[in-house]
Amino acid sequence: MTELQPLGKTFPRGSLLFFCLLGLACFWLPASCRRAPRPPPCPPSCSCTRDTAFCVDSKSIPKNLPRDVISLTLINAAFSEIKEGAFAHLPFLQFLLLNSNKFTTSIGDNRFLPWDFLTPLFIENNDIRSLSKNTFRGLKSLTHLSLAHNNLQTLPRDLLKPLDILSDLDLRGNALTCDCKTKWLVEWMESSNTTVPAIFCGSPPQYQGHKVRDLPLKDFDCITTDFMVYQVLPFQSVSAEPFVYASDLYVALAQPSSSSCTILKWDYVERKLRDFDRIPAHSAVYCKPIVAELQLYVVVAQLFGGSYIYRWDTNIDKFIKIQDIDSQKIRKPNDIEAFQIEGEWFFVIADSSKAGSTSLYRWNQNGFYPHQDLHSWHRDTDVEYVEIDGKPRLIISSSSQVPIIYQWNRSQKQFVHLGDVADVMDIQMVKHFRIKRDNYLCLSRYIGDSKVVKWEGMQFTELQTLPSRGSMVMEPFRIAQHQYLALGSDFSFTHIYLWDEKKQKFVKFQELSVQAPRAFHPIPLEGMDILLAPSFKGNTLVYKHIVVDLSL
Repeated sequence: MTELQPLGKTFPRGSLLFFCLLGLACFWLPASCRRAPRPPPCPPSCSCTRDTAFCVDSKSIPKNLPRDVISLTLINAAFSEIKEGAFAHLPFLQFLLLNSNKFTTSIGDNRFLPWDFLTPLFIENNDIRSLSKNTFRGLKSLTHLSLAHNNLQTLPRDLLKPLDILSDLDLRGNALTCDCKTKWLVEWMESSNTTVPAIFCGSPPQYQGHKVRDLPLKDFDCITTDFMVYQVLPFQSVSAEPFVYASDLYVALAQPSSSSCTILKWDYVERKLRDFDRIPAHSAVYCKPIVAELQLYVVVAQLFGGSYIYRWDTNIDKFIKIQDIDSQKIRKPNDIEAFQIEGEWFFVIADSSKAGSTSLYRWNQNGFYPHQDLHSWHRDTDVEYVEIDGKPRLIISSSSQVPIIYQWNRSQKQFVHLGDVADVMDIQMVKHFRIKRDNYLCLSRYIGDSKVVKWEGMQFTELQTLPSRGSMVMEPFRIAQHQYLALGSDFSFTHIYLWDEKKQKFVKFQELSVQAPRAFHPIPLEGMDILLAPSFKGNTLVYKHIVVDLSL
Protein backbone atom coordinates (compact mmCIF):
# COMPACT_ATOMS: atom_id res chain seq x y z
CA MET A 1 0.00 0.00 0.00
CA THR A 2 1.25 3.46 -0.95
CA GLU A 3 1.91 5.68 2.05
CA LEU A 4 1.87 9.48 2.46
CA GLN A 5 4.64 10.81 4.67
CA PRO A 6 4.37 14.56 5.27
CA LEU A 7 6.24 16.03 8.18
CA GLY A 8 8.08 12.80 8.73
CA LYS A 9 5.01 10.80 9.71
CA THR A 10 3.24 8.00 7.91
CA PHE A 11 -0.59 7.82 7.65
CA PRO A 12 -2.85 5.50 5.71
CA ARG A 13 -4.38 7.03 2.58
CA GLY A 14 -7.91 6.64 4.04
CA SER A 15 -7.08 9.13 6.75
CA LEU A 16 -7.52 12.09 4.36
CA LEU A 17 -11.29 12.10 4.90
CA PHE A 18 -10.77 12.07 8.63
CA PHE A 19 -8.73 15.26 8.46
CA CYS A 20 -11.30 17.01 6.26
CA LEU A 21 -14.10 16.23 8.67
CA LEU A 22 -12.09 17.59 11.56
CA GLY A 23 -11.53 20.80 9.63
CA LEU A 24 -7.70 20.46 9.82
CA ALA A 25 -5.90 22.70 7.33
CA CYS A 26 -3.39 20.50 5.51
CA PHE A 27 -1.79 21.61 2.26
CA TRP A 28 -2.36 18.27 0.55
CA LEU A 29 -6.17 18.29 1.24
CA PRO A 30 -8.69 19.40 -1.42
CA ALA A 31 -9.19 23.20 -1.78
CA SER A 32 -12.77 22.99 -0.43
CA CYS A 33 -11.43 21.66 2.83
CA ARG A 34 -8.68 24.23 3.07
CA ARG A 35 -11.11 27.30 2.64
CA ALA A 36 -11.96 29.26 5.83
CA PRO A 37 -15.73 29.50 6.82
CA ARG A 38 -17.58 32.41 5.17
CA PRO A 39 -18.69 35.20 7.53
CA PRO A 40 -22.51 35.69 7.72
CA PRO A 41 -24.02 38.39 5.45
CA CYS A 42 -24.27 41.79 7.11
CA PRO A 43 -25.45 45.18 5.74
CA PRO A 44 -22.99 48.11 5.93
CA SER A 45 -25.02 49.82 8.68
CA CYS A 46 -24.95 46.74 10.92
CA SER A 47 -22.57 44.72 13.01
CA CYS A 48 -23.41 41.03 12.86
CA THR A 49 -22.53 37.72 14.37
CA ARG A 50 -23.98 34.40 13.39
CA ASP A 51 -27.25 35.07 15.28
CA THR A 52 -27.25 38.80 16.20
CA ALA A 53 -27.41 42.10 14.30
CA PHE A 54 -26.85 45.60 15.69
CA CYS A 55 -27.81 48.31 13.16
CA VAL A 56 -27.39 52.09 13.31
CA ASP A 57 -28.66 54.72 10.82
CA SER A 58 -30.32 52.11 8.59
CA LYS A 59 -32.44 53.55 5.79
CA SER A 60 -34.76 50.56 5.91
CA ILE A 61 -35.13 47.29 7.75
CA PRO A 62 -32.12 45.24 6.50
CA LYS A 63 -33.03 42.38 4.23
CA ASN A 64 -29.68 40.59 3.81
CA LEU A 65 -29.33 39.41 7.39
CA PRO A 66 -28.66 35.82 8.35
CA ARG A 67 -31.92 33.88 8.42
CA ASP A 68 -30.99 32.45 11.81
CA VAL A 69 -30.70 35.85 13.51
CA ILE A 70 -32.43 35.73 16.89
CA SER A 71 -31.54 39.24 18.11
CA LEU A 72 -31.98 42.50 16.17
CA THR A 73 -31.34 46.05 17.35
CA LEU A 74 -32.25 49.09 15.24
CA ILE A 75 -31.12 52.50 16.52
CA ASN A 76 -31.48 55.91 14.92
CA ALA A 77 -33.07 54.43 11.80
CA ALA A 78 -33.74 56.93 9.02
CA PHE A 79 -37.16 55.58 7.97
CA SER A 80 -40.46 56.60 9.56
CA GLU A 81 -42.76 53.64 8.95
CA ILE A 82 -42.79 49.93 9.66
CA LYS A 83 -44.55 48.23 6.77
CA GLU A 84 -46.52 45.01 6.94
CA GLY A 85 -44.28 41.97 6.56
CA ALA A 86 -41.14 44.03 7.16
CA PHE A 87 -39.67 41.31 9.42
CA ALA A 88 -41.01 38.26 7.57
CA HIS A 89 -37.47 37.21 6.55
CA LEU A 90 -36.49 36.76 10.22
CA PRO A 91 -38.81 34.00 11.47
CA PHE A 92 -36.64 32.96 14.45
CA LEU A 93 -36.28 36.37 16.07
CA GLN A 94 -36.40 36.25 19.87
CA PHE A 95 -35.29 39.77 20.79
CA LEU A 96 -36.16 43.05 19.04
CA LEU A 97 -35.14 46.54 20.08
CA LEU A 98 -36.32 49.59 18.08
CA ASN A 99 -35.01 52.62 19.96
CA SER A 100 -34.46 56.29 19.15
CA ASN A 101 -35.69 56.00 15.59
CA LYS A 102 -37.65 58.41 13.42
CA PHE A 103 -40.89 56.46 13.52
CA THR A 104 -43.67 59.07 13.44
CA THR A 105 -46.68 57.36 11.92
CA SER A 106 -48.96 54.73 13.38
CA ILE A 107 -47.79 51.14 13.65
CA GLY A 108 -50.47 49.20 11.82
CA ASP A 109 -51.83 45.66 11.89
CA ASN A 110 -49.64 42.56 11.80
CA ARG A 111 -46.31 44.38 11.73
CA PHE A 112 -44.55 41.71 13.78
CA LEU A 113 -45.78 38.50 12.18
CA PRO A 114 -44.88 35.66 12.04
CA TRP A 115 -42.96 35.35 15.34
CA ASP A 116 -43.57 32.45 17.67
CA PHE A 117 -40.42 32.96 19.73
CA LEU A 118 -40.19 36.72 20.40
CA THR A 119 -40.17 37.32 24.15
CA PRO A 120 -38.97 40.92 24.71
CA LEU A 121 -39.97 43.78 22.40
CA PHE A 122 -38.66 47.30 23.00
CA ILE A 123 -40.07 50.23 21.00
CA GLU A 124 -38.73 53.21 22.92
CA ASN A 125 -37.81 56.86 22.44
CA ASN A 126 -39.52 57.21 19.09
CA ASP A 127 -42.28 59.58 18.00
CA ILE A 128 -45.00 56.99 17.46
CA ARG A 129 -48.43 58.57 17.84
CA SER A 130 -50.79 55.63 17.58
CA LEU A 131 -51.04 51.86 17.35
CA SER A 132 -53.51 49.59 15.65
CA LYS A 133 -55.45 47.24 17.89
CA ASN A 134 -53.86 44.33 15.96
CA THR A 135 -50.30 45.64 16.05
CA PHE A 136 -49.15 42.82 18.34
CA ARG A 137 -51.35 40.05 17.00
CA GLY A 138 -49.61 36.69 16.94
CA LEU A 139 -46.97 37.45 19.61
CA LYS A 140 -48.07 34.66 21.90
CA SER A 141 -44.65 34.26 23.54
CA LEU A 142 -44.13 37.93 24.36
CA THR A 143 -43.38 38.48 28.04
CA HIS A 144 -41.83 41.98 28.04
CA LEU A 145 -43.18 44.94 26.07
CA SER A 146 -41.85 48.47 26.36
CA LEU A 147 -43.48 51.41 24.57
CA ALA A 148 -41.80 53.95 26.82
CA HIS A 149 -41.12 57.56 25.79
CA ASN A 150 -43.08 57.75 22.58
CA ASN A 151 -45.85 60.18 21.68
CA LEU A 152 -48.77 57.88 22.42
CA GLN A 153 -51.90 59.61 23.69
CA THR A 154 -54.36 56.72 23.40
CA LEU A 155 -54.10 52.95 23.13
CA PRO A 156 -56.75 51.00 21.21
CA ARG A 157 -58.97 48.62 23.12
CA ASP A 158 -57.88 44.96 22.83
CA LEU A 159 -54.30 46.01 21.97
CA LEU A 160 -52.94 43.67 24.65
CA LYS A 161 -55.50 40.91 24.20
CA PRO A 162 -53.18 38.62 22.14
CA LEU A 163 -50.40 38.83 24.76
CA ASP A 164 -51.46 35.97 26.99
CA ILE A 165 -48.28 35.67 29.06
CA LEU A 166 -47.19 39.30 29.19
CA SER A 167 -45.47 39.89 32.53
CA ASP A 168 -44.04 43.41 32.09
CA LEU A 169 -45.42 46.47 30.30
CA ASP A 170 -43.70 49.86 30.24
CA LEU A 171 -45.71 52.89 29.09
CA ARG A 172 -43.77 55.60 30.90
CA GLY A 173 -43.08 58.85 29.11
CA ASN A 174 -46.34 58.91 27.13
CA ALA A 175 -48.76 61.77 27.83
CA LEU A 176 -51.96 59.72 27.75
CA THR A 177 -55.32 61.39 27.26
CA CYS A 178 -57.39 60.14 30.16
CA ASP A 179 -60.88 59.89 28.69
CA CYS A 180 -63.14 57.10 27.53
CA LYS A 181 -60.43 55.77 25.23
CA THR A 182 -58.30 55.04 28.31
CA LYS A 183 -61.03 53.47 30.43
CA TRP A 184 -60.27 49.98 29.16
CA LEU A 185 -56.60 50.32 30.18
CA VAL A 186 -57.56 51.18 33.76
CA GLU A 187 -59.86 48.14 33.88
CA TRP A 188 -57.13 45.94 32.36
CA MET A 189 -54.53 47.10 34.90
CA GLU A 190 -56.92 46.32 37.75
CA SER A 191 -57.56 42.77 36.53
CA SER A 192 -54.11 41.85 35.12
CA ASN A 193 -51.07 40.42 36.89
CA THR A 194 -48.75 42.26 34.50
CA THR A 195 -46.26 44.61 36.14
CA VAL A 196 -46.83 48.17 34.90
CA PRO A 197 -44.70 51.07 36.23
CA ALA A 198 -46.67 54.19 37.09
CA ILE A 199 -47.97 56.16 34.11
CA PHE A 200 -49.59 59.58 34.24
CA CYS A 201 -52.29 61.52 32.42
CA GLY A 202 -51.25 64.33 30.09
CA SER A 203 -54.80 65.60 29.58
CA PRO A 204 -57.57 66.70 30.07
CA PRO A 205 -56.77 69.40 32.64
CA GLN A 206 -58.82 67.82 35.46
CA TYR A 207 -56.74 64.64 35.29
CA GLN A 208 -53.34 66.05 34.26
CA GLY A 209 -50.61 64.51 36.42
CA HIS A 210 -52.92 61.86 37.88
CA LYS A 211 -51.86 58.23 37.88
CA VAL A 212 -53.78 56.31 35.24
CA ARG A 213 -54.26 53.38 37.61
CA ASP A 214 -56.02 55.64 40.15
CA LEU A 215 -58.58 57.17 37.77
CA PRO A 216 -62.18 56.92 39.10
CA LEU A 217 -64.00 54.76 36.56
CA LYS A 218 -67.38 55.98 37.80
CA ASP A 219 -66.57 59.40 36.31
CA PHE A 220 -66.24 57.96 32.82
CA ASP A 221 -69.57 58.03 30.99
CA CYS A 222 -68.50 56.40 27.75
CA ILE A 223 -71.82 55.33 26.26
CA THR A 224 -73.47 57.81 23.92
CA THR A 225 -76.10 57.52 21.22
CA ASP A 226 -76.84 58.81 17.75
CA PHE A 227 -79.74 59.03 15.30
CA MET A 228 -79.05 57.96 11.73
CA VAL A 229 -81.45 57.98 8.78
CA TYR A 230 -82.66 54.40 8.34
CA GLN A 231 -85.50 54.74 5.81
CA VAL A 232 -86.85 57.56 3.68
CA LEU A 233 -90.59 57.55 3.01
CA PRO A 234 -91.08 59.64 -0.17
CA PHE A 235 -94.10 61.64 0.92
CA GLN A 236 -95.20 64.43 3.24
CA SER A 237 -97.21 63.75 6.38
CA VAL A 238 -98.42 65.69 9.42
CA SER A 239 -99.00 62.94 11.98
CA ALA A 240 -97.62 59.48 12.67
CA GLU A 241 -99.18 56.95 15.05
CA PRO A 242 -97.58 53.52 15.54
CA PHE A 243 -99.85 50.70 16.77
CA VAL A 244 -99.97 46.93 17.14
CA TYR A 245 -102.85 44.92 15.75
CA ALA A 246 -103.05 41.10 15.57
CA SER A 247 -99.39 40.93 16.70
CA ASP A 248 -98.17 43.02 13.75
CA LEU A 249 -96.72 46.53 13.85
CA TYR A 250 -98.33 49.31 11.81
CA VAL A 251 -98.06 53.07 11.42
CA ALA A 252 -100.93 55.42 10.52
CA LEU A 253 -99.87 58.63 8.75
CA ALA A 254 -102.04 61.62 7.83
CA GLN A 255 -101.17 62.84 4.35
CA PRO A 256 -103.20 65.92 3.33
CA SER A 257 -101.18 66.37 0.14
CA SER A 258 -102.08 62.82 -0.94
CA SER A 259 -105.69 63.03 0.33
CA SER A 260 -105.36 59.94 2.47
CA CYS A 261 -104.58 58.26 5.72
CA THR A 262 -101.78 55.85 4.82
CA ILE A 263 -101.33 52.65 6.81
CA LEU A 264 -97.84 51.13 6.68
CA LYS A 265 -96.92 47.67 7.96
CA TRP A 266 -93.56 46.64 9.34
CA ASP A 267 -91.83 43.97 7.25
CA TYR A 268 -90.01 41.75 9.75
CA VAL A 269 -87.93 40.09 7.02
CA GLU A 270 -86.64 43.17 5.22
CA ARG A 271 -86.98 45.25 8.41
CA LYS A 272 -88.67 48.20 6.72
CA LEU A 273 -92.08 49.87 6.61
CA ARG A 274 -94.18 48.93 3.57
CA ASP A 275 -97.55 50.06 2.17
CA PHE A 276 -100.54 48.25 3.63
CA ASP A 277 -103.70 50.26 2.91
CA ARG A 278 -105.05 53.78 2.38
CA ILE A 279 -108.13 55.48 3.73
CA PRO A 280 -109.43 58.34 1.55
CA ALA A 281 -109.20 61.65 3.42
CA HIS A 282 -109.08 64.82 1.32
CA SER A 283 -107.73 67.08 4.06
CA ALA A 284 -106.50 64.71 6.78
CA VAL A 285 -104.69 66.30 9.70
CA TYR A 286 -104.75 63.32 12.05
CA CYS A 287 -105.30 59.58 11.75
CA LYS A 288 -105.69 57.97 15.16
CA PRO A 289 -105.73 54.15 15.39
CA ILE A 290 -107.55 52.60 18.35
CA VAL A 291 -107.62 48.87 19.07
CA ALA A 292 -110.69 48.28 21.26
CA GLU A 293 -111.97 44.81 22.07
CA LEU A 294 -109.64 43.26 19.48
CA GLN A 295 -111.13 45.46 16.77
CA LEU A 296 -109.15 48.09 14.86
CA TYR A 297 -110.63 51.55 14.39
CA VAL A 298 -109.11 54.65 12.80
CA VAL A 299 -110.42 58.11 13.64
CA VAL A 300 -109.83 60.32 10.60
CA ALA A 301 -109.83 64.05 11.36
CA GLN A 302 -110.15 66.40 8.38
CA LEU A 303 -110.06 70.16 8.01
CA PHE A 304 -112.82 70.08 5.40
CA GLY A 305 -115.57 67.61 4.56
CA GLY A 306 -116.13 66.30 8.08
CA SER A 307 -114.34 63.72 10.20
CA TYR A 308 -115.10 60.00 10.32
CA ILE A 309 -114.41 56.70 12.05
CA TYR A 310 -113.34 53.65 10.04
CA ARG A 311 -113.20 50.00 11.07
CA TRP A 312 -111.00 47.26 9.66
CA ASP A 313 -113.22 44.54 8.22
CA THR A 314 -111.40 41.21 8.43
CA ASN A 315 -113.89 39.56 6.06
CA ILE A 316 -112.91 41.75 3.12
CA ASP A 317 -109.53 43.02 4.44
CA LYS A 318 -110.53 46.61 3.99
CA PHE A 319 -111.33 49.71 6.03
CA ILE A 320 -115.00 50.65 5.97
CA LYS A 321 -116.56 53.88 7.23
CA ILE A 322 -118.88 53.23 10.16
CA GLN A 323 -119.52 56.61 11.75
CA ASP A 324 -119.58 60.37 11.16
CA ILE A 325 -118.31 62.84 13.75
CA ASP A 326 -120.51 65.88 14.49
CA SER A 327 -119.23 68.57 12.13
CA GLN A 328 -120.92 71.33 14.19
CA LYS A 329 -118.62 70.61 17.11
CA ILE A 330 -115.52 69.45 15.26
CA ARG A 331 -114.99 72.11 12.62
CA LYS A 332 -111.20 72.40 12.51
CA PRO A 333 -109.61 69.41 14.28
CA ASN A 334 -105.98 69.64 15.28
CA ASP A 335 -105.12 66.66 17.50
CA ILE A 336 -106.59 63.39 18.79
CA GLU A 337 -105.76 61.55 22.01
CA ALA A 338 -107.07 58.08 22.89
CA PHE A 339 -106.95 56.52 26.36
CA GLN A 340 -108.70 54.21 28.82
CA ILE A 341 -110.25 55.15 32.17
CA GLU A 342 -111.42 52.31 34.42
CA GLY A 343 -111.38 49.95 31.43
CA GLU A 344 -113.47 52.20 29.17
CA TRP A 345 -112.14 53.64 25.92
CA PHE A 346 -112.28 57.38 25.16
CA PHE A 347 -110.84 59.70 22.59
CA VAL A 348 -110.74 63.50 22.61
CA ILE A 349 -110.40 65.80 19.60
CA ALA A 350 -108.88 69.27 20.02
CA ASP A 351 -110.71 71.74 17.80
CA SER A 352 -108.95 74.94 16.71
CA SER A 353 -111.86 76.81 15.14
CA LYS A 354 -113.52 79.84 16.72
CA ALA A 355 -116.94 78.18 16.73
CA GLY A 356 -115.94 74.58 17.44
CA SER A 357 -115.49 72.68 20.68
CA THR A 358 -112.86 70.28 21.95
CA SER A 359 -114.94 67.15 22.53
CA LEU A 360 -114.71 63.84 24.36
CA TYR A 361 -116.07 60.61 22.83
CA ARG A 362 -116.77 57.30 24.59
CA TRP A 363 -116.92 53.72 23.33
CA ASN A 364 -120.23 51.93 23.91
CA GLN A 365 -119.97 48.55 22.12
CA ASN A 366 -121.21 49.79 18.76
CA GLY A 367 -118.97 52.80 18.25
CA PHE A 368 -117.72 56.05 19.75
CA TYR A 369 -120.32 58.59 20.74
CA PRO A 370 -120.20 62.14 22.20
CA HIS A 371 -119.62 62.12 25.94
CA GLN A 372 -118.62 65.68 26.93
CA ASP A 373 -117.95 69.12 25.46
CA LEU A 374 -114.75 70.29 27.10
CA HIS A 375 -113.57 73.60 25.79
CA SER A 376 -115.60 75.74 23.44
CA TRP A 377 -114.50 78.61 21.18
CA HIS A 378 -110.93 78.85 22.36
CA ARG A 379 -109.05 77.70 19.25
CA ASP A 380 -107.43 74.73 20.94
CA THR A 381 -104.20 73.50 19.38
CA ASP A 382 -103.40 70.29 21.26
CA VAL A 383 -104.60 67.94 23.99
CA GLU A 384 -102.61 65.56 26.18
CA TYR A 385 -103.84 62.79 28.46
CA VAL A 386 -101.77 62.18 31.60
CA GLU A 387 -102.18 60.49 34.95
CA ILE A 388 -100.71 62.48 37.85
CA ASP A 389 -100.92 61.21 41.41
CA GLY A 390 -103.14 58.40 40.12
CA LYS A 391 -105.72 60.82 38.73
CA PRO A 392 -106.59 61.02 34.99
CA ARG A 393 -106.14 64.52 33.60
CA LEU A 394 -106.33 66.34 30.29
CA ILE A 395 -104.05 69.26 29.41
CA ILE A 396 -105.47 71.44 26.64
CA SER A 397 -103.34 74.09 24.93
CA SER A 398 -104.80 77.02 23.05
CA SER A 399 -103.74 79.87 20.82
CA SER A 400 -106.05 82.26 22.72
CA GLN A 401 -105.32 81.48 26.38
CA VAL A 402 -102.95 79.65 28.73
CA PRO A 403 -103.07 75.83 28.82
CA ILE A 404 -105.75 74.51 31.16
CA ILE A 405 -106.02 71.34 33.24
CA TYR A 406 -109.08 69.08 33.48
CA GLN A 407 -109.30 66.29 36.07
CA TRP A 408 -111.53 63.22 35.88
CA ASN A 409 -114.38 63.15 38.36
CA ARG A 410 -115.21 59.51 39.05
CA SER A 411 -118.66 60.15 40.46
CA GLN A 412 -119.74 62.38 37.56
CA LYS A 413 -117.73 60.35 35.02
CA GLN A 414 -116.65 63.61 33.42
CA PHE A 415 -113.64 65.91 33.35
CA VAL A 416 -113.88 69.06 35.48
CA HIS A 417 -111.77 72.19 35.22
CA LEU A 418 -108.88 72.13 37.72
CA GLY A 419 -106.65 75.08 36.87
CA ASP A 420 -104.06 76.53 34.54
CA VAL A 421 -100.58 75.27 33.63
CA ALA A 422 -98.46 78.38 33.28
CA ASP A 423 -98.74 82.00 32.32
CA VAL A 424 -97.75 81.30 28.71
CA MET A 425 -99.95 82.04 25.70
CA ASP A 426 -99.96 80.67 22.18
CA ILE A 427 -98.90 77.08 22.88
CA GLN A 428 -98.82 74.92 19.76
CA MET A 429 -98.29 71.56 21.43
CA VAL A 430 -98.34 70.14 24.96
CA LYS A 431 -96.67 66.81 25.71
CA HIS A 432 -96.04 64.93 28.92
CA PHE A 433 -93.13 62.85 30.17
CA ARG A 434 -92.16 61.26 33.46
CA ILE A 435 -88.74 60.72 35.07
CA LYS A 436 -88.90 58.43 38.08
CA ARG A 437 -91.81 59.88 40.11
CA ASP A 438 -91.69 63.39 38.68
CA ASN A 439 -94.09 64.63 35.99
CA TYR A 440 -93.22 67.24 33.38
CA LEU A 441 -94.85 69.03 30.45
CA CYS A 442 -93.25 70.36 27.27
CA LEU A 443 -94.91 73.49 25.89
CA SER A 444 -93.89 74.42 22.34
CA ARG A 445 -94.37 77.89 20.88
CA TYR A 446 -94.18 78.96 17.25
CA ILE A 447 -92.90 82.42 18.19
CA GLY A 448 -91.08 82.85 21.48
CA ASP A 449 -89.38 80.45 23.84
CA SER A 450 -90.66 76.95 24.43
CA LYS A 451 -90.76 75.72 28.01
CA VAL A 452 -90.40 72.66 30.20
CA VAL A 453 -92.52 72.78 33.37
CA LYS A 454 -92.58 70.44 36.38
CA TRP A 455 -95.49 69.33 38.54
CA GLU A 456 -94.85 70.39 42.12
CA GLY A 457 -97.85 68.79 43.82
CA MET A 458 -100.43 71.53 43.27
CA GLN A 459 -99.27 73.25 40.09
CA PHE A 460 -96.73 73.24 37.29
CA THR A 461 -93.69 75.49 37.69
CA GLU A 462 -91.20 76.52 35.02
CA LEU A 463 -88.06 74.38 34.92
CA GLN A 464 -86.33 75.30 31.64
CA THR A 465 -86.67 77.65 28.69
CA LEU A 466 -85.53 76.62 25.23
CA PRO A 467 -85.19 79.12 22.39
CA SER A 468 -87.44 78.20 19.49
CA ARG A 469 -88.49 79.79 16.22
CA GLY A 470 -91.22 78.30 14.09
CA SER A 471 -91.70 75.33 16.43
CA MET A 472 -94.87 73.34 15.88
CA VAL A 473 -93.61 70.31 17.79
CA MET A 474 -91.80 69.76 21.07
CA GLU A 475 -91.91 66.03 21.64
CA PRO A 476 -90.36 64.20 24.61
CA PHE A 477 -89.66 60.52 24.03
CA ARG A 478 -87.79 57.73 25.73
CA ILE A 479 -85.57 55.05 24.19
CA ALA A 480 -84.17 52.51 26.65
CA GLN A 481 -82.78 54.53 29.58
CA HIS A 482 -82.36 57.72 27.53
CA GLN A 483 -84.88 60.55 27.87
CA TYR A 484 -84.87 62.79 24.78
CA LEU A 485 -86.66 65.91 23.67
CA ALA A 486 -87.13 66.87 20.00
CA LEU A 487 -87.71 70.57 19.34
CA GLY A 488 -88.68 71.00 15.69
CA SER A 489 -88.60 74.11 13.54
CA ASP A 490 -90.15 75.20 10.26
CA PHE A 491 -87.11 77.40 9.58
CA SER A 492 -84.01 75.44 10.68
CA PHE A 493 -82.78 72.14 12.06
CA THR A 494 -84.56 70.06 14.64
CA HIS A 495 -82.69 70.09 17.94
CA ILE A 496 -82.50 66.86 19.91
CA TYR A 497 -81.94 67.36 23.63
CA LEU A 498 -80.90 64.72 26.18
CA TRP A 499 -81.93 64.77 29.82
CA ASP A 500 -78.96 65.37 32.14
CA GLU A 501 -79.66 63.65 35.44
CA LYS A 502 -77.06 65.68 37.34
CA LYS A 503 -78.25 69.05 36.02
CA GLN A 504 -81.91 68.02 36.12
CA LYS A 505 -82.57 69.57 32.73
CA PHE A 506 -82.16 68.96 29.01
CA VAL A 507 -78.85 69.61 27.26
CA LYS A 508 -78.24 69.93 23.53
CA PHE A 509 -77.37 66.60 21.98
CA GLN A 510 -77.82 66.49 18.19
CA GLU A 511 -79.33 68.24 15.17
CA LEU A 512 -81.57 66.49 12.65
CA SER A 513 -82.37 67.78 9.20
CA VAL A 514 -86.14 67.39 9.05
CA GLN A 515 -88.15 69.94 7.07
CA ALA A 516 -91.09 71.28 9.08
CA PRO A 517 -91.52 68.24 11.38
CA ARG A 518 -94.91 67.65 12.95
CA ALA A 519 -94.20 64.78 15.36
CA PHE A 520 -91.56 62.38 16.65
CA HIS A 521 -92.55 58.86 17.67
CA PRO A 522 -90.16 56.12 18.87
CA ILE A 523 -90.87 52.48 18.02
CA PRO A 524 -89.07 49.67 19.91
CA LEU A 525 -88.23 46.70 17.69
CA GLU A 526 -86.32 43.48 18.21
CA GLY A 527 -82.66 44.40 18.20
CA MET A 528 -83.14 48.11 17.49
CA ASP A 529 -85.22 51.25 18.04
CA ILE A 530 -86.47 53.59 15.32
CA LEU A 531 -87.84 57.12 15.41
CA LEU A 532 -90.59 58.35 13.06
CA ALA A 533 -90.39 61.97 11.93
CA PRO A 534 -93.33 63.07 9.71
CA SER A 535 -92.61 66.22 7.69
CA PHE A 536 -95.06 68.81 6.38
CA LYS A 537 -92.72 70.01 3.61
CA GLY A 538 -90.37 67.11 2.83
CA ASN A 539 -89.91 63.37 3.03
CA THR A 540 -91.06 61.52 6.11
CA LEU A 541 -87.96 60.09 7.76
CA VAL A 542 -87.29 57.00 9.84
CA TYR A 543 -84.22 57.27 12.08
CA LYS A 544 -82.37 54.42 13.74
CA HIS A 545 -81.20 54.88 17.31
CA ILE A 546 -77.53 53.91 17.55
CA VAL A 547 -75.67 53.17 20.77
CA VAL A 548 -72.01 54.19 20.59
CA ASP A 549 -69.31 53.07 23.04
CA LEU A 550 -66.69 55.83 23.07
CA SER A 551 -64.20 53.56 24.79
CA LEU A 552 -63.87 51.35 21.72
